[in-house]
Amino acid sequence: MRIAILAWGSLVWDRRELAIAEDFSPCGPRLPVEFCRVSANGRLTLVIDEAFGASCATYSTLSAIGDLGAAIENLRLREDMPGAKGVGFVDLASGRHSDTAMQRHPQAVAAIKAWAQANGRDAAIWTALACNFDKPEKPPEPFSVEAAIRYLETLETLEAPKLSAALGYIRSAPPEVKTPVRDAVNVRWPEG
Repeated sequence: MRIAILAWGSLVWDRRELAIAEDFSPCGPRLPVEFCRVSANGRLTLVIDEAFGASCATYSTLSAIGDLGAAIENLRLREDMPGAKGVGFVDLASGRHSDTAMQRHPQAVAAIKAWAQANGRDAAIWTALACNFDKPEKPPEPFSVEAAIRYLETLETLEAPKLSAALGYIRSAPPEVKTPVRDAVNVRWPEG
């Protein structure tokens, strides 16, 4: 089974134990992504978000694993997720897809399915986590570019090492990932 792994963030530059057949290349589908998820270590990370995401080119590679369930588990482990619900997938042969991904970003699921069909893939998998600005332990306001900047400013005043890591993550994203948050970060904290 030819299983595509899609990426737009740290999977591209920090594969760890992700089993891939070749390097990632910028040939994936255009998807709406934004830095609108606060990770456990305080970074703003990229997720597919149909409300706030900017249409960006994504990266793709083939999984070195030919079994869909095992490839999903491999991606789950790389992303350090407690369960496989956070891994999106489409399986063209069976017509199955991730229910969680369909709830979070149905248009992206359709775009990924069309891309997989057009590119001779039997299935595709991706990280299907959601914006979490609405969670109690996260920033105290709904997501917006301004809210993301305010969140990072709190790191600047309270936890400077976390701000450095957060900015490093945003700056390490592939150049094709051009989002409003990335632009605002570059204005607020210019490199150099």
